[in-house]
Formats: sequence, C-alpha cells, structure tokens
Amino acid sequence: MIEETATVVETGPEGVWVESEPHSACGQCQAASGCGTSALARVLGRRRSRVRVLADQPLRVGDRVTIGIREQALVRGSLALYAVPLAALLAGALLGKLGAGADLWQSAEAGSVLLGLAGLVAGLVWVRRFGRRIRNDRAWQPVVLRRQHRSGLNLVIED
Repeated sequence: MIEETATVVETGPEGVWVESEPHSACGQCQAASGCGTSALARVLGRRRSRVRVLADQPLRVGDRVTIGIREQALVRGSLALYAVPLAALLAGALLGKLGAGADLWQSAEAGSVLLGLAGLVAGLVWVRRFGRRIRNDRAWQPVVLRRQHRSGLNLVIED
C-alpha cells in the first residue's frame, strides 16, 4: 500500500476530497542549483493535489488523514492510462500503413496518420469508460486508512 498524509477539504456522499502537498527532493541535494528538475520545481511552485478518496467513517473538513492506494491498482491504472491509447495509436498507424499497401490510400503517411489518430481517440474513449467503471470500486480507489489525531497520534479506522 502506498500511503500519503492529506487534509480533508470537502466532504460528500461519494467520499471526501483531500489535498496533499507534493514531496520533492529538489533543493535538497548539492546539485540543486544546476539541476533542471529543481529549476522546473521552482518555476511551477508547490502545487497541492486534490483527490477524491473513499472513506468509511465520517470526517470533517480540516481533519488530517493518511490515505492509501494499492500498488497493484496504481500500476494497472497507469498501464491503462498510458499503454492502451499508445497501443491503439500504433495499431491504427500500422493498419493505415497496411492499407496503403492494399491501395486503400494514396499515400502511406496519410493512412497511417488518419488511422493512428482514430486509434488514439478510440484508446482515449476506452480509458474514459474504464475510469467510469472503476470510479467507486474500492480495489482501484484511494481510501482513508486512518485519521490523525490533533496530538499527532494516528487513530486506526477499523472496517
């Protein structure tokens, strides 16, 4: 389980919205002054991430919580988000090139570009539908693991 500390910023019937500050090692090493990543972090600033999280226990705005997501969900979700549209784009481009060999297109490049874009769009549509299907599936979503007590102690939320 990958864990992160966050603050509840909104509550609702489908869960709670939390914000967490990004953690960056930039600026911590000796090469920070000449590092491109460090320069980019300075330009973009420290943005907070806002995420909907499933919670079993009622929480209030301002509560500090530890949220978590399964490693398997993160890896599979990343694969679905990036690999499926890319594979669909490449498959479409390949079909476009094969179609040029069968004289379906006047130019191999035009067929590859058109069917590649069609494949990319189809892949993105699939990702959107996949996201809707897993939206409330606890196996795919981040969940509140425990609420942090104001004294700094962690209180475990039992299922």
